[in-house]
Amino acid sequence: MKDQVPTAPETVFLKDYTPFGWIVEAVHLTFRLSPDATRVLASIHFAPNPDAPAQDFFLHGEDLKLIEARIDGVAITPEVTARGLTAQVPAGRFLWESEVEIAPAQNTALEGLYMSGGMYCTQCEAEGFRKITYYPDRPDVMATFTVRIEGKEPVKLSNGDPGDTGDTFAEWHDPWPKPAYLFALVAGDLVNHPDHFTTVSGKDVELNIWVRPGDEDKCAFGMDALKKSMKWDEDVYGREYDLDIFNIVAVDDFNMGAMENKGLNIFNSSCVLASPETSTDANFERIEAIIAHEYFHNWTGNRITCRDWFQLCLKEGLTVYRDSQFTSDMRSAPVKRIEDVMVLRARQFPEDQGPLSHPVRPESFQEINNFYTATVYEKGAEVIGMLKLLVGDEAYGTALDLYFERHDGDAATIEDWLRVFEDATGRDLAQFKLWYSQSGTPRVSVTEDFAEGSYTLTFKQHSPDTPNQTDKQPQVIPMAVGLLNPNGDEVVPTTVLELTETTQSFTFDGLSAKPVPSLLRGFSAPIVLERTTTAQEKAFLLAHDTDSFNRWEANRDLSRECLLAMILDGAGPDTAWLDGLENVLRDESLDPAYRALMLAGPSNSEMAQVLHERGHTPDPDAIYNAGETLSQFRAERWVDLLPRLSEEARVTAPYAPDAEQSGKRSLGSAVLSLQTRLDGGKAAQAQFESADNMTHQLSALAQLVRAGKGDTALAAFYDQWQNDRLVIDKWFGLQIAALPPEQAVARTEALTNHKDFTIKNPNRFRATLGALSGYHAAFHQKDGAGYALVADKLIALDDLNPQTTARMCSVFQTWTRYDTDRQALIRTQLERIKSKPNLSRDTDEMVSRILG
Repeated sequence: MKDQVPTAPETVFLKDYTPFGWIVEAVHLTFRLSPDATRVLASIHFAPNPDAPAQDFFLHGEDLKLIEARIDGVAITPEVTARGLTAQVPAGRFLWESEVEIAPAQNTALEGLYMSGGMYCTQCEAEGFRKITYYPDRPDVMATFTVRIEGKEPVKLSNGDPGDTGDTFAEWHDPWPKPAYLFALVAGDLVNHPDHFTTVSGKDVELNIWVRPGDEDKCAFGMDALKKSMKWDEDVYGREYDLDIFNIVAVDDFNMGAMENKGLNIFNSSCVLASPETSTDANFERIEAIIAHEYFHNWTGNRITCRDWFQLCLKEGLTVYRDSQFTSDMRSAPVKRIEDVMVLRARQFPEDQGPLSHPVRPESFQEINNFYTATVYEKGAEVIGMLKLLVGDEAYGTALDLYFERHDGDAATIEDWLRVFEDATGRDLAQFKLWYSQSGTPRVSVTEDFAEGSYTLTFKQHSPDTPNQTDKQPQVIPMAVGLLNPNGDEVVPTTVLELTETTQSFTFDGLSAKPVPSLLRGFSAPIVLERTTTAQEKAFLLAHDTDSFNRWEANRDLSRECLLAMILDGAGPDTAWLDGLENVLRDESLDPAYRALMLAGPSNSEMAQVLHERGHTPDPDAIYNAGETLSQFRAERWVDLLPRLSEEARVTAPYAPDAEQSGKRSLGSAVLSLQTRLDGGKAAQAQFESADNMTHQLSALAQLVRAGKGDTALAAFYDQWQNDRLVIDKWFGLQIAALPPEQAVARTEALTNHKDFTIKNPNRFRATLGALSGYHAAFHQKDGAGYALVADKLIALDDLNPQTTARMCSVFQTWTRYDTDRQALIRTQLERIKSKPNLSRDTDEMVSRILG
């Protein structure tokens, strides 16, 4: 079903918010399931909203066939458009009844009610419910839902607690008022992996993970993660689960990772199904985090939702921060922090610095689906972290308790969120609120002065212009600082300085020698820190900094400078830096996962951004070649060290996806990459043949492909796993990312013609086209073939799935940093996408913003 597109997409503005004119007191829905002709009967009790201005009675509705509508039992003929309907209604309370017909089997957009592998499934966030029935589809309209599902499917699920049931029907009632975007329905041939959880107050909660027959053996880890999440939320945030049952369903065709529908979380199957044989350590950690994230939404998103979609960061930023805390507690906090910053810099910083830049709380949108962004999620989480750092752990806990007490059952705003902190702490957060309204990444420059035992740091902050925003005000920036003596001792432990002015100085007295500063410890604010320093000082921090993040950051800075010199000046690798890094790698007291992160250099895309910021036009080929030269040099230089590291990384115990074993395998994979450059794949082949888990098998396969010896292994891997859809997603993506860049485009095109490739499945599409667009040197080949292939597939996908298409268009967002020839090639593809007949609103908005 193709959405009907208006000639001029409507822009929605935050400043224009008005409450809906009616309160929804209760919703009763009946679904009579049929693939091509599902009937949805709605019975909705409305009452006038005394806090709303006078307005027409309008209900959202798209792609619906209206069979009949009644008000208080009397048939009416409302005015129906492609966007909804308008009707005359009584002045007081009234009962609205309607019957519509929809075609789930034809719904390839995967919004509303659709089918996946014979299973009925819904996805209603952000505005999918309007494709199910006529309703005020907005997050501030909250109501209790009672649902009856009629059909031959053996399992029929919806939100809340179960009611009456029979062979051909099932009833559900959700006692907690919710907006329509949290509605969920699943029906199909499913089997459950059951368990239970006893809450802190003694309530016994039934737990189920529902999967397709044959996937039962991949649920145990997800269930364990769910129970850990429930316990953690009680212990850390005091939040207890509030229904008698909690269901998770794994769905193959899903645009997102998962969805927090009240009591019935729907998951992309890749984000819940796991086994050692089919899932990597990274898969296990991601599943653990996503299950936690969606469960935590039960309070930060469901019990307290957002008033309008401009407040999306209120639920998503807060919940991302909470799931990050959870992972830090379950695994390694320093490693988790570094990984979060790597994601932020790779995804959010380019967004902040390009044509898609927007505030954490946007001021306007045309398609809300396009604002499920790294800025809203990841930067939104960073804002929560800064607030906690500024007020302290105890005050943060007090404020959160007040937030839950004051706003339970509310559709809240950023103003509500900040007010509880002001009331709990007495602080004025007016300036801090700028983090929600100003777009872009602030830049902070630092100078220093030392005289007679006094050391002064002077900070200057500046926020560059971004689309539609100039002349920005100084923001509150928590700057975590430590000072080290020249002998490596820490003389000033971590201290949080509050930057509030354009220029600000801080002095430390009583020092016997000029210290070495360790700035922005723990990445205490999402900024770019600018400070002129020396390689010797960075090497000193690499050797002595007590802050795990800044020690890693010093290494990252040194690797960037080394690569820059190689790219721009033809210099050789920096042996002094490599000596310092070797000392870190030899330190067995350090977490193997941390040492693996030390081995991982900056991405090619990161180097392109660094070059661009320093006034150079990045050459993707030169960046790639420098990285390859450096990796080869490191392998040869550490020929005697690699066997020792490989032995340290060896795991002899039965496989477990825990932090200890995962860290060792992470280090082992990094070492194998270097070993393959020396032995041509001998060690990789041995690992591939003996692997008893997917982490080892996949890392070995990648190295064999990189060594040019992967054809036989790729065929064997496919033969082994061809019936496991999630593993074959890995097979599609790996061979593209591991090939030489000049071969990757052709391989991608060939794989899009493979019998197992389908453009309709978001996982398979992202695994294939995402692998190419994420492979910097391959995507940016001089002939533009990578651009053209991705554009071809996006044009084809737009008719089927606008949401996934629009999000994938962001791969072009950094196009203006490259040379004029590449810019011209990318512009041609963007304009070709934009000129597509009947282009979706989602994609049209995204491409228009990228083009500027």
